[in-house]
Amino acid sequence: MHIDPDHLVTDANALQALYGSPGEASLKKEVDHVHPHYRAFIEASPFAMLATCGSDGLDASPRGDPAGFVVVEDEKTLLLPDRRGNNRVDSLLNVLADPRVALLFLVPGVGETLRVNGTARISVDPALLARFAVDDKLPRSVLIVDVQTVYFQCSRALLRSRLWDPATQVPRSALPSVGRILSDLTAGTFDGVTYDRDLPARVAGTLY
Repeated sequence: MHIDPDHLVTDANALQALYGSPGEASLKKEVDHVHPHYRAFIEASPFAMLATCGSDGLDASPRGDPAGFVVVEDEKTLLLPDRRGNNRVDSLLNVLADPRVALLFLVPGVGETLRVNGTARISVDPALLARFAVDDKLPRSVLIVDVQTVYFQCSRALLRSRLWDPATQVPRSALPSVGRILSDLTAGTFDGVTYDRDLPARVAGTLY
């Protein structure tokens, strides 16, 4: 694809001229702590995206559990348990290299999302891990997020995408299975058929 450099926006002044000034509400909504109204969003959210940055680049990773899984410890501190996964630990490695993090909280059926920016530390304090036990199974670690900015995002993106509209849901069979993806990426050396067959039971048995 050819990109015409004459049509690239390369400085802040040009960008501001293109978009204009933000509205009053866009500025008023940002605070440096978890306001009680913003706490309500976090406590109602069963899903968040965690963005991190490290020496090997950027990462955005989904995090989910029953609503309220991210604990508002106080107005400047969030606690995020790290459950079982693929052990790549991309997000955690990034936090060790660069503590800056961003969280985007979604609430099913609600158009607005909530954005939190701050820095994070990784704790394996036994007492802290115990607070997040599920069926006597502990998280591997807990992210302690020191909050710097919090604000809501308006509903336009979710309305345009119709994210919560059941009519837009895509059948899983309409997309390649994970086993098929792994098999094709490895030129058939990975046994994707067996992987797909065993995946539902493996996921169900290793949620925590």
